[in-house]
Amino acid sequence: MLQTAQLLPGLNQHLGALACSSRLISAVALTQHHGAAVVTASPWSGFRGFATGAVNPSTTSAAAGSAGQGAPAPPTRLDMKPGGGSFAAGAVAPHPGINPARMAADSASAAASAGGDAALAESYMAHPAYTDEYVESVRPTHVTPRKLHQHVGLRTIQVFRYLFDKATGYSPTGSMTEAQWLRRMIFLETVAGCPGMVAGMLRHLKSLRSMSRDRGWIHTLLEEAENERMHLITFLQLRQPGPAFRAMVILAQGVFFNAYFLAYLLSPRTCHAFVGFLEEEAVKTYTHALEEIDAGRLWKDTPAPPVAVQYWGLRQGANMRDLILAVRADEACHAHVNHTLSQLNPATDANPFATGASQLP
Repeated sequence: MLQTAQLLPGLNQHLGALACSSRLISAVALTQHHGAAVVTASPWSGFRGFATGAVNPSTTSAAAGSAGQGAPAPPTRLDMKPGGGSFAAGAVAPHPGINPARMAADSASAAASAGGDAALAESYMAHPAYTDEYVESVRPTHVTPRKLHQHVGLRTIQVFRYLFDKATGYSPTGSMTEAQWLRRMIFLETVAGCPGMVAGMLRHLKSLRSMSRDRGWIHTLLEEAENERMHLITFLQLRQPGPAFRAMVILAQGVFFNAYFLAYLLSPRTCHAFVGFLEEEAVKTYTHALEEIDAGRLWKDTPAPPVAVQYWGLRQGANMRDLILAVRADEACHAHVNHTLSQLNPATDANPFATGASQLP
């Protein structure tokens, strides 16, 4: 017993040294992104608890202070010159991280009050962080196709949208019930979550078998898939589909996953153009939903599900309009990302998106 007691001080010293080393390694790792230092806050700022998704309160003020120093303005175009490097820190990125101040004040309390499974964070990947002003400013946009792969992607989406609208009775100028809207959104999100996962998986496997670097694409693609999955999880809090609907989802996923898998092997650029135009249509649809909400025909005074408040860091008391605004901003970001990737050489070009912002220029 005496010998054990004598060993404890030394053991504590070693553990303390290991903890300090871990912090130092984390700090160094976080300051490296495409060869440039991009993190200025403490490596522990924005740390999320595993139980509720809460931010460490001791680091919230520090993170908020560093964010207020002003990040570099995002670029307004992609430099397509051969050999051009990655965007600098502060550039447009799909989903760079959570909003610490809002997560601490709103999301943690919303999750804790929910209880049960709803109190558990559903996603531990990077979250989108948007300002209220930005989500209100998002509007439908369109990239004019100039190359063959872009024309193929656009025409394919136009055919798919026409057939799906006819099958669901949707009209861009008409009205639908809340149940009809949710049925449409849930089905589309089960499909929209496939492309990023398929592309990320294929690039992951290629990196393994070729024993070469991926140049940073995989994580961006998997973030997109996870974000679309969170759209689905959120909408499922409002409506649970029946057996027939679930059977249709299984069938659609089986067909679409394998078709996209084969298409991505043949032409990744066409597939990214396809997704870019798909997300353009999603922005149009969610804009229509917002118009219906503002007209008082949908989800009047309906609160956003706790999982949405937690994931997007929405304000306490957020409603369905706040949720749809965040989802629309996500879709606009996916459109921008995929249109950009469709212009790159997937075999040689690096992922141009750097951690630092999620709002488009």
